[in-house]
Amino acid sequence: MAFSMNSTIKDLLADERAKAVVEKHIPGASRHPNIYDVYYETLKSVSYYPEAAAAGLTREKLAAIDADLRALG
Repeated sequence: MAFSMNSTIKDLLADERAKAVVEKHIPGASRHPNIYDVYYETLKSVSYYPEAAAAGLTREKLAAIDADLRALG
């Protein structure tokens, strides 16, 4: 499966390689108490939440995550 910022959080966390990419850029994201609230949303859609910006998910960071996810193949 190919991954990108358009993948659902569920799919990203189900794959150990993709989960590692997310954790690399957003430490603790997979263990966030509200992670299941956004389980079926994409990483891109989650990035629009004010909480995401407060957690440091900037456009630049999202682009870096996307690049690393796409590199997984």
